[in-house]
Amino acid sequence: MSKFRLAHLGLAMAALGFSAAAPMVGLVPAAYAADTVRAEVGKPLQEAQRLVSSGKNREALAKLKEADAVGGKSDFEKYQIERVRAAAAAGAGDNDTAIRAFETLINSGRLSAAEKPKFTEGLAGMYYRAKDYPKAITWIQKSLQDNPNNATMKQLLTQTYFISGRYAEAAKELSQGRQSEENLQMLANIQLKQNDKAGYVQTLEKLAGQYPKASYWADLLNRVQGKPGFSSTLNLDVMRLKLALGQLSKPSEFMEMAQLALQAGNAPEAIKIIDTGYKKGALGTGTDAARHQRLKDLANKTLADQTANQATQEANLIKEKDSDGLFNMGYALTSGGKADKGIPLMEQAMKLGTARRPEEQKLHYGIGLYNAGKKAPALAALKNVKGTAGEAELARYWTLYINNPM
Repeated sequence: MSKFRLAHLGLAMAALGFSAAAPMVGLVPAAYAADTVRAEVGKPLQEAQRLVSSGKNREALAKLKEADAVGGKSDFEKYQIERVRAAAAAGAGDNDTAIRAFETLINSGRLSAAEKPKFTEGLAGMYYRAKDYPKAITWIQKSLQDNPNNATMKQLLTQTYFISGRYAEAAKELSQGRQSEENLQMLANIQLKQNDKAGYVQTLEKLAGQYPKASYWADLLNRVQGKPGFSSTLNLDVMRLKLALGQLSKPSEFMEMAQLALQAGNAPEAIKIIDTGYKKGALGTGTDAARHQRLKDLANKTLADQTANQATQEANLIKEKDSDGLFNMGYALTSGGKADKGIPLMEQAMKLGTARRPEEQKLHYGIGLYNAGKKAPALAALKNVKGTAGEAELARYWTLYINNPM
């Protein structure tokens, strides 16, 4: 994923269009005794209003020219004409005429306190549609001065900043606003444009955690593996998370993961991976079916050998204070459904303090606890994982997955 679609722009504009049109149709009664409309102005004005009400907006604009032609019009007569013109122009899609009418009405001082914010919103939306973003921003800000909690205007301001290339201002608005999926997508886009890799990953983590989708997770896991200093010993852990997320589908992926599990001394896990591949139809078919079967046979034989020699091997590992070997044995037992035996072995191994990669051990301990159905202890263990080779990121991603499964 390198870019997000901003489909919500159209929804915001549709809402603006409705709120802007609502106050425009209809002449208003006189507020003062001096506010009168002469017959030569009133007749074409009322006819134009009827045309607007019938949806004949272009005909209404033409009819208003008769009222425009009358000389010596009072301010109230001009105001009434502009109200109908604003409605007709908006309905006809004549953006330029509507903008002029709206500005005239707003500046007239005659709009009611209830109407003025709606006209201000509508004018902001018109400038946005006209791609006059500086003026759109000006009128959006005026609208927010009247109503700082207007969510539609806040969203439109952010979008206008973004689409006009004012990324720093857009990012500032997004950091203060509601963390909707659309807002996080926009923030991620900004961070990509600014080459803010760290910020982008943080936003992507929020998306994966709050709105879990395969595309967010795929990007996260690809990025962690591409991070400088990432340890190749963690490739199996990335695949473990991909398997949990349902992102493994190719025969080669199941084969590679099973082989890595065998190399790590975890035959029970390898068997589960292979069985999953068979159930999904990725293994056991095609020209490589015999190869798949050989790997399955090897995994079963390895498990049988490990089970037969377990007691002797465990005693030797404890005697030699081999933290890595003892931990791997415990992890394999836990993977095979024997957590009552496996978890204490992992804990005993960690206490030896001789592990080559202690942070990796902590990561596996947390994953093992989760796979054993111990969610709360697993989250606590994952929280303690540090490391700079990818362990901390993977612990954080496992935490995201556990708390927000797809």
